[in-house]
Amino acid sequence: MFVSFFPRPKLFFLSAAIWIALTMAVWYGYASHFFQEAERPVGLRTFVAPPALWFDSYFATCVLIFAAAWRLYSPHPWARWSILGTALILFTSYFQVQVSVAINSWYGPFYDLVQAALSKSRPVTLGEFYGEMLTFARIALVAVVVGVLARFFISHYIFRWRTAMNDFYISHWPRLRTIEGASQRVQEDTMRFATTMEDLGADLISSMMTLLAFMPVLVRLSADITELPLIGHIPLPLVWAAVVWSLLGTGALALIGIRLPGIEFGNQRVEAAYRKELVLGEDDPNRAQPPTLAVLFAAIRKNYFRLYLNFLYFNVGRIVYLQTDVVFPYLLLAPTIVAGKITLGAMNQILNAFERVRSSFQYLVSSWSTIVVLISIYQRLRAFEAQIEGEPLHPIEMETDPV
Repeated sequence: MFVSFFPRPKLFFLSAAIWIALTMAVWYGYASHFFQEAERPVGLRTFVAPPALWFDSYFATCVLIFAAAWRLYSPHPWARWSILGTALILFTSYFQVQVSVAINSWYGPFYDLVQAALSKSRPVTLGEFYGEMLTFARIALVAVVVGVLARFFISHYIFRWRTAMNDFYISHWPRLRTIEGASQRVQEDTMRFATTMEDLGADLISSMMTLLAFMPVLVRLSADITELPLIGHIPLPLVWAAVVWSLLGTGALALIGIRLPGIEFGNQRVEAAYRKELVLGEDDPNRAQPPTLAVLFAAIRKNYFRLYLNFLYFNVGRIVYLQTDVVFPYLLLAPTIVAGKITLGAMNQILNAFERVRSSFQYLVSSWSTIVVLISIYQRLRAFEAQIEGEPLHPIEMETDPV
């Protein structure tokens, strides 16, 4: 899955993690201070302000250094896509998050303008109102263009990854053909792995970039919040509330859904066995007899009913948590709102930033069902690689009644 697309995957990902940590430390500890005093304007100019252009240049330089080092150390036929393509996806994800930050900055003056108009605290003209709406439209247009182009590129990136996997497995087909459901794993599982990675990978990168971008915003906005219900005054109350609430939800739902990956893997096995018997029956009249098919389909029914029952528990916990999550930030802000310590614009900025940070931490909560499917696909493809490398198969491959 990885060696086909990335050069020396274990070392590559380790070096990438170290390089990212190093470049981030240099950025936050030194480089970002060059334009620390420059305040980004609200609107499109925020994307061409000196701080934004300086970061873009810094990011491009770090990527080129890393890519050149790997090109010299371990050339790989897919390096342009796996290294430079990944870097481009990271940058577009970061840029889309910056669009969200720009919209969050727009919330302040816009909702303060609405509050002034409704309370008649000062005269507000239609020109001012439409001007703010035009500012939003410009930012939204950038979001649409960049989002569409990013998704288009990611689709091509993922198909290249699938192509690399397909070529790699086909080159080892004589050794892989004896694995149960080998043809399905090469054709269908590589496709499902690629498409699932497209969704999960893009969402994961977006969540990480959102967290990096909005955490400082939430820290700054926490200065307006003096206390939390039942807890009282603590430093950075919104940050702590977002982290603790998200981790509690993620941990609880992961515990409830802990059996789902194994059951989903079992589904792949029983479905493959049923499909294989039907395919053999197309050429051999002695295969795919009704009694045999009945037994195989009974195994499918048994496994699916087990999956449905486990998803029932999981969905109860997930829906209860997400519904509570809707009102949670208002409960946190209740003392501040009642005391009238923030304006409508500041409240909307806080709610939006809090929701962004909270949703980033809740990545596993919103994606767990898809992650379950990805884990089962990974286990099936990992059996291919174990066969290629002469390693023993995973115990789940040897089970007659997968759980």
